[in-house]
Amino acid sequence: MTDSKTKPKPPVLTGALRRDAVKKNVAAIHVSGKLTLLQRKLSNVLLLNAYDTLIHDTRHRIDARTLCAMVGYNSNDIDTLKTSLRGLVETLAEWDMLDENGQQEWGVSSLLAYAKLKGGVCEYAYSAALAEKLHDPKVFALINLHIQRQFTSGHALALYENCFRFVRTGSTGWWSLALFRRLMGVDNSPYYETFKHLNAKIIKPAVAEVNKTSDIVVTPETRRMGRSVTDIRFLISENPQLGMMNIDDGQGLRATPIYDRLRGQGVSDRLARQWIAEHGADRLSEKLDYLRGRNDVKSPARYLQASLAATPKTASPPTTERSRKLARVRDVVAGRSPTQRDADRRLFQSRLSDPAARLDFENHGWTSALNASAIFAFWEDVQPGIFDEEATG
Repeated sequence: MTDSKTKPKPPVLTGALRRDAVKKNVAAIHVSGKLTLLQRKLSNVLLLNAYDTLIHDTRHRIDARTLCAMVGYNSNDIDTLKTSLRGLVETLAEWDMLDENGQQEWGVSSLLAYAKLKGGVCEYAYSAALAEKLHDPKVFALINLHIQRQFTSGHALALYENCFRFVRTGSTGWWSLALFRRLMGVDNSPYYETFKHLNAKIIKPAVAEVNKTSDIVVTPETRRMGRSVTDIRFLISENPQLGMMNIDDGQGLRATPIYDRLRGQGVSDRLARQWIAEHGADRLSEKLDYLRGRNDVKSPARYLQASLAATPKTASPPTTERSRKLARVRDVVAGRSPTQRDADRRLFQSRLSDPAARLDFENHGWTSALNASAIFAFWEDVQPGIFDEEATG
């Protein structure tokens, strides 16, 4: 029998910390149910900061103020930060999975080997065995740090992490209640051994926050033996409302340095965003550099408008063509494996030298208007003829 029930100014980030998402290996996702909300967020940011050198470096460093800012935490409360880091060191990570040869592998490790704070810097390390698992690209979920910041409940964030990796299959599969309580970090509480309490205090609030806050919608289903609930699973779909909210409304362009420079010359908000999308940061920087120190230009905004109108738009093709090509890119990306998609993003980002272009791609991915022409050229190299069908159809 099955019951179904519906539903202080931030620091400038550099390097890996400017990414939107952090990889969480399946093996690691299952380990930290007892973490507080702050500890869970810290764990994700620390992994993000270390990921690029996770295998090669034995220790990692991050500015403590940056660490606190990325999780929305008061950086002046150093005692709470110490307590949270201590909790990460005391938490055990356990995995039980098949290795590349099909042999069962079980392992256990502290989530962090150590952590220390000195001179405003947090230094930390992972055990070699856990670092290898955390870096394994074969099976992982992408944890969006922008979404993570919105969570107010550790149980909700834990549910999100454990469900998101199943978004492509549409269901977590059946979990025993014992396993689910462990994933939520309440396995040692007799109170939550009663499903009525577990449902009211953990499941319903966590589901409500995931569905309101994140990019997925989860629906719990239960399985019974007689009158007792024995198992639970979550049906998963993408959240269309969040998808609509993520459509570029100009916020990404407003966050770029070139936007600030245009506004400083008296260019309107609408026109500044339009020029960035149409002409690109490089061309606009050239125009603005030319204006620097020239006292004979009485109206910089009018000069820019006339100058840009007299030169071709090189950053992106006309809107209708761009839309068709972006749709084609979206379809091709959706058909690639998670590992391929991550490699594609890394390779493309490595070719972007302009900070504004990099920021816009980090904010909007393959829909980045600022990088449209570069995106199309990149995918033409990856898959020659990718747009031929679009052009003739």
